[in-house]
Amino acid sequence: MYFGGLDAHKKYVTLVVVDSTGEEVHRQRRVSVGDGEPLLEALADFRPLEVVVETCPFWPWIHDLLEPTEIGFHLAHASELDSIARGSKTDATDAELLARMLATGLIPEAYPKPVAQRELCHLVRHRTTLVRDRTRACNRIHNQLQQRGLQLPREKLLRAEGRDWLEEEAWTELSPGQRRIVESQLELIDMLTPRIKDLDVRVAERAREHPAASLLQSIPGIGPYRSLMLAAELLPITRFPSPDHLVSYAGLAPITRQSGSGDPKHGPLPRGANRRVRGELISAIPSHVRTTPESSLGIYYERQKERLGWATARVATARKLCRIIYAMLSTGEVWRG
Repeated sequence: MYFGGLDAHKKYVTLVVVDSTGEEVHRQRRVSVGDGEPLLEALADFRPLEVVVETCPFWPWIHDLLEPTEIGFHLAHASELDSIARGSKTDATDAELLARMLATGLIPEAYPKPVAQRELCHLVRHRTTLVRDRTRACNRIHNQLQQRGLQLPREKLLRAEGRDWLEEEAWTELSPGQRRIVESQLELIDMLTPRIKDLDVRVAERAREHPAASLLQSIPGIGPYRSLMLAAELLPITRFPSPDHLVSYAGLAPITRQSGSGDPKHGPLPRGANRRVRGELISAIPSHVRTTPESSLGIYYERQKERLGWATARVATARKLCRIIYAMLSTGEVWRG
Protein backbone atom coordinates (compact mmCIF):
# COMPACT_ATOMS: atom_id res chain seq x y z
CA MET A 1 0.00 0.00 0.00
CA TYR A 2 1.28 3.46 -0.93
CA PHE A 3 0.30 6.90 0.38
CA GLY A 4 0.89 10.10 -1.55
CA GLY A 5 1.01 13.66 -0.24
CA LEU A 6 0.22 16.38 -2.78
CA ASP A 7 1.09 20.03 -2.20
CA ALA A 8 -0.91 21.76 -4.94
CA HIS A 9 -0.19 25.11 -6.56
CA LYS A 10 -1.46 27.01 -9.55
CA LYS A 11 1.07 25.65 -12.04
CA TYR A 12 2.57 22.58 -10.38
CA VAL A 13 2.13 19.91 -7.72
CA THR A 14 4.81 18.66 -5.34
CA LEU A 15 4.50 14.93 -4.74
CA VAL A 16 5.89 12.63 -2.03
CA VAL A 17 4.97 8.93 -1.85
CA VAL A 18 5.60 6.70 1.18
CA ASP A 19 4.92 3.02 1.74
CA SER A 20 2.84 1.50 4.54
CA THR A 21 5.79 1.77 6.96
CA GLY A 22 6.15 5.50 6.30
CA GLU A 23 9.36 5.04 4.31
CA GLU A 24 9.71 7.52 1.44
CA VAL A 25 9.79 5.79 -1.95
CA HIS A 26 9.35 8.71 -4.34
CA ARG A 27 9.69 12.50 -4.35
CA GLN A 28 8.97 14.82 -7.26
CA ARG A 29 9.23 18.51 -6.58
CA ARG A 30 7.42 19.97 -9.56
CA VAL A 31 4.83 17.97 -11.45
CA SER A 32 3.37 20.20 -14.14
CA VAL A 33 -0.39 20.72 -13.94
CA GLY A 34 -1.07 20.72 -17.70
CA ASP A 35 -4.07 18.55 -18.55
CA GLY A 36 -3.50 16.28 -15.57
CA GLU A 37 -1.52 13.66 -17.50
CA PRO A 38 1.83 14.54 -15.85
CA LEU A 39 0.34 13.86 -12.41
CA LEU A 40 -1.22 10.56 -13.49
CA GLU A 41 2.13 9.51 -14.98
CA ALA A 42 3.94 10.40 -11.75
CA LEU A 43 1.51 8.21 -9.79
CA ALA A 44 1.37 5.33 -12.29
CA ASP A 45 3.97 3.08 -10.60
CA PHE A 46 2.32 3.06 -7.19
CA ARG A 47 -0.64 0.76 -6.59
CA PRO A 48 -2.70 0.44 -4.48
CA LEU A 49 -2.49 4.15 -3.73
CA GLU A 50 -4.25 6.68 -1.52
CA VAL A 51 -3.45 10.39 -1.93
CA VAL A 52 -4.23 13.45 0.19
CA VAL A 53 -4.31 17.17 -0.58
CA GLU A 54 -5.09 20.10 1.70
CA THR A 55 -8.19 22.22 1.21
CA CYS A 56 -7.19 24.91 -1.29
CA PRO A 57 -8.53 26.40 -4.56
CA PHE A 58 -6.82 23.64 -6.55
CA TRP A 59 -8.20 20.45 -4.97
CA PRO A 60 -11.33 20.09 -7.19
CA TRP A 61 -9.42 19.41 -10.43
CA ILE A 62 -7.24 16.82 -8.66
CA HIS A 63 -10.35 15.14 -7.22
CA ASP A 64 -12.07 15.06 -10.62
CA LEU A 65 -8.91 13.76 -12.31
CA LEU A 66 -8.48 10.88 -9.87
CA GLU A 67 -12.15 9.97 -9.40
CA PRO A 68 -12.34 7.63 -12.46
CA THR A 69 -9.13 5.85 -11.40
CA GLU A 70 -8.51 3.31 -8.64
CA ILE A 71 -6.57 5.92 -6.66
CA GLY A 72 -8.23 6.87 -3.35
CA PHE A 73 -8.65 10.60 -2.72
CA HIS A 74 -8.59 12.34 0.68
CA LEU A 75 -9.16 16.02 1.43
CA ALA A 76 -7.52 17.38 4.58
CA HIS A 77 -8.66 20.35 6.68
CA ALA A 78 -5.82 22.84 6.15
CA SER A 79 -6.69 24.77 9.31
CA GLU A 80 -6.44 21.63 11.44
CA LEU A 81 -3.06 20.52 10.12
CA ASP A 82 -1.11 22.41 12.77
CA SER A 83 1.99 20.30 12.36
CA ILE A 84 2.30 21.34 8.73
CA ALA A 85 2.93 24.97 9.72
CA ARG A 86 5.60 24.28 12.31
CA GLY A 87 9.33 24.51 11.74
CA SER A 88 10.70 24.55 8.21
CA LYS A 89 7.84 24.86 5.75
CA THR A 90 8.41 24.05 2.08
CA ASP A 91 6.34 22.37 -0.62
CA ALA A 92 8.33 19.16 -0.20
CA THR A 93 8.00 19.03 3.60
CA ASP A 94 4.29 19.75 3.35
CA ALA A 95 3.81 16.92 0.86
CA GLU A 96 5.96 14.56 2.96
CA LEU A 97 4.06 15.28 6.16
CA LEU A 98 0.73 14.84 4.38
CA ALA A 99 1.84 11.45 3.05
CA ARG A 100 3.10 10.25 6.45
CA MET A 101 -0.02 11.49 8.26
CA LEU A 102 -2.21 9.69 5.73
CA ALA A 103 -0.19 6.49 6.21
CA THR A 104 -0.72 6.67 9.98
CA GLY A 105 -4.40 7.65 9.81
CA LEU A 106 -3.89 11.12 11.27
CA ILE A 107 -5.45 13.21 8.49
CA PRO A 108 -8.36 15.41 9.68
CA GLU A 109 -10.54 14.72 6.67
CA ALA A 110 -12.86 17.16 4.94
CA TYR A 111 -15.70 16.20 2.61
CA PRO A 112 -14.77 16.60 -1.08
CA LYS A 113 -17.99 17.77 -2.75
CA PRO A 114 -18.72 16.05 -6.09
CA VAL A 115 -19.10 18.09 -9.28
CA ALA A 116 -22.90 18.46 -9.17
CA GLN A 117 -22.85 19.66 -5.58
CA ARG A 118 -20.02 22.10 -6.32
CA GLU A 119 -22.10 23.54 -9.17
CA LEU A 120 -24.92 24.27 -6.72
CA CYS A 121 -22.41 25.95 -4.42
CA HIS A 122 -21.14 28.08 -7.31
CA LEU A 123 -24.69 29.19 -8.09
CA VAL A 124 -25.76 30.21 -4.59
CA ARG A 125 -22.36 31.66 -3.64
CA HIS A 126 -22.32 33.79 -6.80
CA ARG A 127 -25.72 35.20 -5.89
CA THR A 128 -24.47 35.89 -2.36
CA THR A 129 -21.49 37.81 -3.76
CA LEU A 130 -23.61 39.96 -6.08
CA VAL A 131 -26.10 40.78 -3.31
CA ARG A 132 -23.21 41.72 -1.03
CA ASP A 133 -21.77 44.00 -3.72
CA ARG A 134 -25.14 45.68 -4.19
CA THR A 135 -25.51 46.14 -0.43
CA ARG A 136 -22.11 47.81 -0.27
CA ALA A 137 -23.15 50.21 -3.03
CA CYS A 138 -26.33 51.04 -1.09
CA ASN A 139 -24.29 51.61 2.06
CA ARG A 140 -22.03 54.07 0.25
CA ILE A 141 -25.08 56.07 -0.83
CA HIS A 142 -26.48 56.08 2.70
CA ASN A 143 -23.10 57.25 3.97
CA GLN A 144 -23.23 60.30 1.70
CA LEU A 145 -26.82 61.04 2.75
CA GLN A 146 -26.00 60.76 6.44
CA GLN A 147 -23.16 63.24 6.06
CA ARG A 148 -25.85 65.77 5.10
CA GLY A 149 -28.23 64.75 7.84
CA LEU A 150 -30.56 62.98 5.37
CA GLN A 151 -32.28 59.70 6.21
CA LEU A 152 -33.77 57.14 3.84
CA PRO A 153 -35.04 53.72 4.99
CA ARG A 154 -32.63 51.14 3.56
CA GLU A 155 -35.28 49.03 1.87
CA LYS A 156 -36.57 52.05 -0.11
CA LEU A 157 -33.33 52.76 -1.94
CA LEU A 158 -34.01 49.87 -4.34
CA ARG A 159 -37.55 51.05 -5.04
CA ALA A 160 -38.87 53.71 -7.40
CA GLU A 161 -40.07 55.87 -4.49
CA GLY A 162 -36.52 55.93 -3.11
CA ARG A 163 -35.10 57.09 -6.42
CA ASP A 164 -37.76 59.79 -6.66
CA TRP A 165 -36.89 60.99 -3.16
CA LEU A 166 -33.21 61.16 -4.08
CA GLU A 167 -33.92 63.33 -7.10
CA GLU A 168 -36.57 65.57 -5.57
CA GLU A 169 -35.46 65.96 -1.95
CA ALA A 170 -31.83 64.95 -1.50
CA TRP A 171 -30.08 65.95 -4.71
CA THR A 172 -29.86 69.67 -4.01
CA GLU A 173 -28.48 68.97 -0.51
CA LEU A 174 -25.51 66.97 -1.81
CA SER A 175 -22.23 68.51 -2.96
CA PRO A 176 -21.04 67.94 -6.56
CA GLY A 177 -18.54 65.35 -5.34
CA GLN A 178 -21.20 63.51 -3.37
CA ARG A 179 -23.53 63.51 -6.38
CA ARG A 180 -20.87 61.83 -8.49
CA ILE A 181 -20.41 59.17 -5.83
CA VAL A 182 -24.16 58.57 -5.61
CA GLU A 183 -24.50 58.42 -9.40
CA SER A 184 -21.71 55.87 -9.73
CA GLN A 185 -23.23 53.68 -7.00
CA LEU A 186 -26.70 53.90 -8.58
CA GLU A 187 -25.19 52.76 -11.89
CA LEU A 188 -23.59 49.82 -10.10
CA ILE A 189 -26.90 48.93 -8.42
CA ASP A 190 -28.73 49.12 -11.77
CA MET A 191 -26.14 46.78 -13.30
CA LEU A 192 -26.30 44.24 -10.47
CA THR A 193 -30.06 44.12 -9.90
CA PRO A 194 -31.10 42.40 -13.17
CA ARG A 195 -28.29 39.87 -12.76
CA ILE A 196 -29.48 39.08 -9.24
CA LYS A 197 -33.05 38.65 -10.53
CA ASP A 198 -31.83 36.23 -13.21
CA LEU A 199 -29.97 34.26 -10.56
CA ASP A 200 -33.07 34.22 -8.36
CA VAL A 201 -35.00 32.56 -11.20
CA ARG A 202 -32.30 29.91 -11.64
CA VAL A 203 -32.09 29.33 -7.89
CA ALA A 204 -35.88 28.92 -7.65
CA GLU A 205 -35.83 26.39 -10.50
CA ARG A 206 -33.02 24.34 -8.96
CA ALA A 207 -34.65 24.49 -5.52
CA ARG A 208 -37.91 23.08 -6.95
CA GLU A 209 -36.01 20.21 -8.55
CA HIS A 210 -33.89 19.43 -5.49
CA PRO A 211 -35.64 17.09 -2.98
CA ALA A 212 -33.71 18.31 0.07
CA ALA A 213 -34.22 21.99 -0.84
CA SER A 214 -37.95 21.39 -1.35
CA LEU A 215 -38.08 19.70 2.05
CA LEU A 216 -36.34 22.59 3.81
CA GLN A 217 -38.71 25.12 2.23
CA SER A 218 -41.46 23.70 4.41
CA ILE A 219 -39.78 25.61 7.27
CA PRO A 220 -41.22 29.14 7.52
CA GLY A 221 -38.47 31.68 6.88
CA ILE A 222 -36.51 29.43 4.52
CA GLY A 223 -37.15 30.15 0.85
CA PRO A 224 -35.60 28.87 -2.40
CA TYR A 225 -32.21 30.53 -2.04
CA ARG A 226 -31.68 29.66 1.61
CA SER A 227 -32.90 26.08 1.18
CA LEU A 228 -30.67 25.47 -1.85
CA MET A 229 -27.66 26.95 -0.09
CA LEU A 230 -28.20 24.70 2.93
CA ALA A 231 -28.63 21.65 0.72
CA ALA A 232 -25.47 22.46 -1.24
CA GLU A 233 -23.41 22.99 1.91
CA LEU A 234 -24.76 20.24 4.20
CA LEU A 235 -25.45 17.17 2.09
CA PRO A 236 -25.02 14.30 2.51
CA ILE A 237 -26.29 14.66 6.06
CA THR A 238 -24.87 11.21 6.89
CA ARG A 239 -21.37 12.71 7.05
CA PHE A 240 -22.42 14.23 10.38
CA PRO A 241 -22.67 11.45 13.01
CA SER A 242 -25.06 13.45 15.19
CA PRO A 243 -26.90 16.80 15.44
CA ASP A 244 -24.07 18.07 17.66
CA HIS A 245 -21.59 17.54 14.84
CA LEU A 246 -23.77 19.56 12.47
CA VAL A 247 -24.17 22.33 15.05
CA SER A 248 -20.39 22.44 15.44
CA TYR A 249 -19.86 22.49 11.66
CA ALA A 250 -22.29 25.40 11.39
CA GLY A 251 -20.35 27.34 14.02
CA LEU A 252 -23.31 27.53 16.39
CA ALA A 253 -21.67 25.72 19.32
CA PRO A 254 -19.73 28.17 21.53
CA ILE A 255 -16.14 27.37 22.38
CA THR A 256 -15.98 25.63 25.76
CA ARG A 257 -12.89 25.51 27.95
CA GLN A 258 -12.48 23.53 31.15
CA SER A 259 -9.42 22.76 33.23
CA GLY A 260 -9.35 20.34 36.17
CA SER A 261 -12.48 20.29 38.28
CA GLY A 262 -13.46 23.87 37.51
CA ASP A 263 -16.72 24.81 35.87
CA PRO A 264 -16.66 24.94 32.06
CA LYS A 265 -16.43 28.42 30.52
CA HIS A 266 -18.31 29.12 27.32
CA GLY A 267 -16.66 31.55 24.97
CA PRO A 268 -17.47 33.01 21.52
CA LEU A 269 -18.55 31.09 18.45
CA PRO A 270 -15.65 29.40 16.60
CA ARG A 271 -14.11 31.12 13.59
CA GLY A 272 -13.24 28.02 11.60
CA ALA A 273 -16.82 26.88 10.99
CA ASN A 274 -18.95 27.16 7.85
CA ARG A 275 -19.79 30.85 8.00
CA ARG A 276 -22.28 30.60 5.13
CA VAL A 277 -24.42 28.06 6.97
CA ARG A 278 -24.15 29.95 10.24
CA GLY A 279 -25.10 33.25 8.61
CA GLU A 280 -28.13 31.86 6.81
CA LEU A 281 -29.45 30.00 9.85
CA ILE A 282 -29.14 33.08 12.05
CA SER A 283 -30.69 35.29 9.34
CA ALA A 284 -33.61 32.87 9.00
CA ILE A 285 -34.73 33.39 12.59
CA PRO A 286 -36.26 36.91 12.26
CA SER A 287 -38.15 35.82 9.12
CA HIS A 288 -39.41 32.70 10.86
CA VAL A 289 -40.50 34.52 14.01
CA ARG A 290 -42.21 37.22 11.98
CA THR A 291 -44.25 34.75 9.92
CA THR A 292 -44.95 32.09 12.57
CA PRO A 293 -44.54 33.60 16.05
CA GLU A 294 -46.58 30.77 17.63
CA SER A 295 -44.30 27.99 16.37
CA SER A 296 -42.03 26.12 18.77
CA LEU A 297 -39.06 28.09 17.43
CA GLY A 298 -40.89 31.40 17.74
CA ILE A 299 -41.88 30.70 21.36
CA TYR A 300 -38.35 29.54 22.17
CA TYR A 301 -36.87 32.72 20.64
CA GLU A 302 -39.14 35.02 22.65
CA ARG A 303 -38.33 33.18 25.87
CA GLN A 304 -34.58 33.37 25.25
CA LYS A 305 -34.85 36.99 24.18
CA GLU A 306 -36.32 37.96 27.55
CA ARG A 307 -33.49 36.18 29.37
CA LEU A 308 -30.47 36.86 27.17
CA GLY A 309 -31.28 39.65 24.72
CA TRP A 310 -32.14 39.41 21.04
CA ALA A 311 -28.60 38.78 19.71
CA THR A 312 -27.86 35.76 21.91
CA ALA A 313 -31.43 34.52 21.53
CA ARG A 314 -31.11 34.56 17.75
CA VAL A 315 -27.98 32.38 17.87
CA ALA A 316 -29.57 30.00 20.39
CA THR A 317 -32.67 29.66 18.21
CA ALA A 318 -30.51 29.12 15.11
CA ARG A 319 -28.80 26.31 17.01
CA LYS A 320 -32.20 24.73 17.68
CA LEU A 321 -33.16 25.19 14.02
CA CYS A 322 -29.93 23.47 13.01
CA ARG A 323 -30.91 20.40 15.02
CA ILE A 324 -34.36 20.40 13.43
CA ILE A 325 -32.80 20.55 9.96
CA TYR A 326 -30.59 17.59 10.85
CA ALA A 327 -33.66 15.58 11.82
CA MET A 328 -35.58 16.60 8.69
CA LEU A 329 -32.75 15.73 6.31
CA SER A 330 -32.15 12.44 8.12
CA THR A 331 -35.78 11.29 8.11
CA GLY A 332 -37.24 13.12 5.11
CA GLU A 333 -40.06 14.52 7.25
CA VAL A 334 -41.40 18.00 6.58
CA TRP A 335 -41.59 20.83 9.10
CA ARG A 336 -44.29 20.27 11.71
CA GLY A 337 -43.98 23.48 13.72
